[in-house]
Amino acid sequence: MGQHRCGCWAKKYMVITSRHHDGFSMYDTALSDYKVTHTPFKRDPLNELANACARRRDIKLGFYSSLLDWHHPAFRFRKESGLAWSDYIGFLHGQVRELCMNFGDIVCIWFDGDWPREKLEEEKAHFAPGGSFEYEKLYDMIHTLQPNAVIHNNRHNQPFPGEDVQGFEQDLPGQNTAGFNTTQTYDMPLEVCMTINDNWGIHKLDENHKSVRQLIHILARCASRGANYLLNVGPTAEGEILPVHASRLKGVGDWLSKNGEAIYNTRAGTIQVPEHVVSTRKGDAHFVHMLDYISDCVSLQNVPENITTAVLVEDNSPVKMAREGSKVILTIPPEQRDEFDTVVRLA
Repeated sequence: MGQHRCGCWAKKYMVITSRHHDGFSMYDTALSDYKVTHTPFKRDPLNELANACARRRDIKLGFYSSLLDWHHPAFRFRKESGLAWSDYIGFLHGQVRELCMNFGDIVCIWFDGDWPREKLEEEKAHFAPGGSFEYEKLYDMIHTLQPNAVIHNNRHNQPFPGEDVQGFEQDLPGQNTAGFNTTQTYDMPLEVCMTINDNWGIHKLDENHKSVRQLIHILARCASRGANYLLNVGPTAEGEILPVHASRLKGVGDWLSKNGEAIYNTRAGTIQVPEHVVSTRKGDAHFVHMLDYISDCVSLQNVPENITTAVLVEDNSPVKMAREGSKVILTIPPEQRDEFDTVVRLA
């Protein structure tokens, strides 16, 4: 599958839309007049965000880029405009070049719009490209200009050579409840992208906001499968985050401030756990996430012999541990339980 460029991939990062399918560019591109700097806002928010991320060195910045553009005449209106598909490819590759050259070091380019597993009916004909996206040239350019950045293409299928991440949309790795993901995972970094409610953008009738508990559980399950969790939050037309979303994000942040050690820079766990428990690991430390309070005791299998201590991650208080060979039983009474996810470090 080519070289895996994942040096920054396990760290904190954010991805923002540079241009979506509608063709409106959220930065001061030189290749289109249909852009944010030609609005009363006038400023370039991606440039401002890149500068803010550069000041906060613990946050890496990546860009979402649509492979489609319903506004560009060479994508949908070649017959009327007399343009060719090659004109659109020049525009697409040119914008990606801008993203790679104008915003400092970036963590990823996140492509969307090519879904080979989805049959395009007549009412979705405007999703169909007019030819090849010339991925080989596109990927070579990105890896040359941004050698530390990874390429994610949300194709819901086996990644192409040059793609560094396999993604799952609205599903955990290996699952296909959404109906369009592949259930096979490949030997490469994984990422799960999900919405905080049901829609990628603001929908005034969508009140199906995930609870803090559900968001933390998805995060822990992603980490336990060796995947990153990219959570989508859509701003309002005024550029504001809904108060309910801000509150839920703060709740996740508060939990991470105490338990982030068991999430950040971890890998999939190797300890066998019950269905309501997941595990992650970092070096010789193993983290057991008790997502649901079924009983005071949790039975673990395949626990390494060198594990001798168990403590709560949030405050290092000791947890009662009994061993029977490779089997370990942890006893966590109510007073030691976290309301969302009780995490124990085994070492």
